[in-house]
Amino acid sequence: MTLLATVTIPQTVWVWPAAILALAATGLLVWTYRRSPRNDPAGRIAFVAKLLGVFVLTMCLIEPLWSGRRAKSGANLFVVIADNSASMNIRDPDSDRTRGEILRDALDVTRTDWLAALADSFQFRMYTFDSRLRRTSNFSELTFEGAASTIGAALQAVGERYRDRPLAGVLLMTDGNATDGLAQSADPSGEPPVYPVVIGRDRAGRDLSVANVSVSQTAFEDAPVIVQADIEAAGFAGQIVAVELTDESGGLVERQTWKVSKNDERQVFRFRVRPSRAGILFYQVRVARVLSDDASDPTASHSEATLANNARTVVVDRGEGPYRILYVAGRPNWEYKFLQRAVSEDDQVQMVGLIRVARREPKYDWRGRSGEQSNPLYRGFDNQDREETEAYDQPVLVRLNTRDAAELQEGFPKTAELLFGYHAVILDDIEAAFFTHDQMDLLRRFVTERGGGFFMLGGKDSFREGGFDRTPISSILPVYLDRVPQNVTNSTIRITLTREGWLEPWTRLRDNEQAERERLGTMPDFRVLNRVRSTKAAARTVGTIGGDGAEGLPALIVQRIGHGRSAALTVGDIWRWGMQSPEAREDMNKFWRQTLRWLVADVPGRISLQVADEPDRANDVMPLRVRVRSESFEPMDSVSVAVEVDQPQGQTLRLTATPAAGESGLFESAYVPRVSGGYRARAVVTGPDGIEIGRAQAGWATDLEAREFRSIKANRPLLEQIARQTGGRVVEIDELERFARSLPNREAPISEFWVRPLWDLPGVLPAVFLLVVLCLAVEWTLRRWKGMP
Repeated sequence: MTLLATVTIPQTVWVWPAAILALAATGLLVWTYRRSPRNDPAGRIAFVAKLLGVFVLTMCLIEPLWSGRRAKSGANLFVVIADNSASMNIRDPDSDRTRGEILRDALDVTRTDWLAALADSFQFRMYTFDSRLRRTSNFSELTFEGAASTIGAALQAVGERYRDRPLAGVLLMTDGNATDGLAQSADPSGEPPVYPVVIGRDRAGRDLSVANVSVSQTAFEDAPVIVQADIEAAGFAGQIVAVELTDESGGLVERQTWKVSKNDERQVFRFRVRPSRAGILFYQVRVARVLSDDASDPTASHSEATLANNARTVVVDRGEGPYRILYVAGRPNWEYKFLQRAVSEDDQVQMVGLIRVARREPKYDWRGRSGEQSNPLYRGFDNQDREETEAYDQPVLVRLNTRDAAELQEGFPKTAELLFGYHAVILDDIEAAFFTHDQMDLLRRFVTERGGGFFMLGGKDSFREGGFDRTPISSILPVYLDRVPQNVTNSTIRITLTREGWLEPWTRLRDNEQAERERLGTMPDFRVLNRVRSTKAAARTVGTIGGDGAEGLPALIVQRIGHGRSAALTVGDIWRWGMQSPEAREDMNKFWRQTLRWLVADVPGRISLQVADEPDRANDVMPLRVRVRSESFEPMDSVSVAVEVDQPQGQTLRLTATPAAGESGLFESAYVPRVSGGYRARAVVTGPDGIEIGRAQAGWATDLEAREFRSIKANRPLLEQIARQTGGRVVEIDELERFARSLPNREAPISEFWVRPLWDLPGVLPAVFLLVVLCLAVEWTLRRWKGMP
């Protein structure tokens, strides 16, 4: 945008006389200087000086006009937007004031006149912005407590609000640290010109910050949660800082120290945590300068540009059981005993046993008393109902740890409603003939559709020896059963981890490789192995028998299939491990607990609450999605869903979820987090009869300051880009008054034409007189100096 004014020569009666006079004077000067015997540079300079003086005098006869266009007074709008975000509290290097104090002084009408200059020529509008745009009357609302700097949204809102009105421009006063993924249009024709005023400096001061945090969870029992944090230190070379992990109550979980070696340095810290309870948990990572060997300095704001980026909150979802696992065995064995002992130490896992103690006998084989139809193993029990007693042609099953007397009363579940209530199924030394084809297909659907876990243990009636080849169960196993490897002899059956196994935390029992290798070396030799030909394409072998861990026979194989996961353990006598020593028994119990935890991880419940990723921009809506399923895991629509959100301030907000279009059984609600901290959400589902069907919970952590203080330097390049794209320019804060007074002479939607004599402009006439005198004086001086006539 440029100043619009031109100089014009009016058509008056003095034009031709002035032209004749100029030509005559020029001719006379040429004739006079050609007669001069000297023709050196001094003579030429004297000639030009006198000619210029004569030309300026003749121009005075013409009276040239100064004309142009300017913004019509009071007809155009002009908007000033001030940043009210928390980043304005940063104190830049070598500055005795914060950015907010500098901005507040610039907007103080008692100290500056540029606002009054704007108000004289424009309809003046004032706004503040942080997470949203607000109208103000005198900028007294500037508190610099906003958790976001939505520069793009603020400019867009102004452009839409004054789209059909004469908006001459926008003065944007900010440090340029946008938190809304600013994407300003590159076409300046449709946007008002933006004049950014950069508040702050584009170099960072002393600062400690938590740049990024991430959480990973595993089934590793000693430290199932790993919190990783990237810490940045600027200007703290040679000093010691402390990085701490605290829980919800503020209790210290772990503290690590770091001696910073250079002014700009980044370090990664890892915290291994074993939560004391299940459910949604919140932790905080914070960094502070160490004052002494045992004290940190969390409040010394004078030593840092800001403390707002010194802490980040993370959420850990440890799930909430109980997770129910159905264990089916073809005979009483040691494996169940040790499995049950291991699970008894995990209050989140319940194992229900269905163990066959006698196979079914042919109908023609009557071995009881004359006329007795029931199996003699049950003789003497109180329940002798003819229809309920186990007959000779039925297997004798023992139910252990059932929820009530009706659970598993008819043996292995025959319907989805009964089977899908479990989170995982373990088959141990049980042949395929034990199940009907429908039951095996139901177990396949349990994994692929319901998303449950499936685990087959080795034994003489497992895998191919159990007749599972070409059955629905074989389709979910991670190994092929059609052939067994030939000419393979293994005198020693020892388990070795593969490369995949070393990467799986649930297969390791020690926290370092050397200790884990020593443990593997002390494991006993096993005697029972189901040899399989190969593993399926999507399967991963985490343990082998023989070889170096990569070329041996598959021992422990896992895979994801459908919505669930399956695993196979080809060794059939893991219980020998626990008979070796008390220490070995503890290791075996830990292995079973970690394996079962892995097996039930991510298994969905009937009701699930999904929280989308944290919004990238402030004021963005966070979708809360609730999926409701029946006991057979079919979508349910005729229910009511309420979502309760526990906010960091201690308040609980109740929302109503509505059915989503396009997907049955999905209900959606929306929430906008406006405060940093940890959030818990609970979905409560009730049926048409008003009876509660179930609940689900989820959590997330919002750190608005993390985006606001991602960079503490003023973002001048972004503001220059905005100015360039919209046809404006960057205005320095000390030139605001000069800029405000020049604005009326720039392009505006509504402008007026003006014409003034050039001599009427302030200072023009004295300048012309001085120029004529100067030219004549130069000419006379040169002539006398060089002795020209």
